[in-house]
Amino acid sequence: MNELKFIFTGPPGAGKTTAISSISEIPPVASDVATTDDLAEIKQTTTVAMDFGEVTLPDGQILHLYGTPGQRRFRHMWEILAQGALGLIILCDNSRPDPIADMDIYLENFAQLIEQTGAVVAVNRMETPNSPTLEDYYTHLQDIGLILPVLAADPREREDMLMLLDTLITTLEYV
Repeated sequence: MNELKFIFTGPPGAGKTTAISSISEIPPVASDVATTDDLAEIKQTTTVAMDFGEVTLPDGQILHLYGTPGQRRFRHMWEILAQGALGLIILCDNSRPDPIADMDIYLENFAQLIEQTGAVVAVNRMETPNSPTLEDYYTHLQDIGLILPVLAADPREREDMLMLLDTLITTLEYV
């Protein structure tokens, strides 16, 4: 059986580690270390290599879930983790100063994977005042020539993460 590999990516603090922890049926593997740079103001640890977890589909197939480091200085891991992936979930933190610009970083760096497979954009912290709406994300994607599902999702909620995976798998059936 082929490995069914999906990638979670996004900026630091967007919820990649939390997403994999909330959905994984095995104890997740994480490569978090203490934050020593300017991120220390918003979080205590940061991922330096990857997060890993597994979830079983109703047909018995096992999905391998990989979370990328959020910081660009670990970008070399993005390319390594993208190899052989079937799809991408981009987590956006709507409380960041410019979450749509954040999304663009990951759209650009994972453009080949998105073109060959598919992606879903998941936006958390939608309650943040004066932040972009889901429609703003979708319109921006259209403006740059991409048609991708855009959903509100809380990485702490297993059902939300299952919804993202289901949406991604459904879109892959049409690629």
